[in-house]
Amino acid sequence: MTSSRNVRVGSSHGLHARPAKLFAQAAKEAGIPVTIAKDAGKAVNAASILSVISLGIDFGDHVVLTADGDDAEHVLDMLTELLTTDHDEDA
Repeated sequence: MTSSRNVRVGSSHGLHARPAKLFAQAAKEAGIPVTIAKDAGKAVNAASILSVISLGIDFGDHVVLTADGDDAEHVLDMLTELLTTDHDEDA
């Protein structure tokens, strides 16, 4: 089952190294294929920190997450929570 979700990024400095690492690690641990795309751009492997950083995602940008597997909705819920949280507020 494939599911998609449109998410607004909440980290005040976007998906730079630390939030991108947290996100990519969670996507990898999900155990199913997950992609992320900025706006209508090309989707990349969400489990690859370099691919995620290469998108240049800033605060307030909209991204599309897509997950493919039996647990896709749960995985998207978890990743959405990570993306909407400001991981820079205590940095």
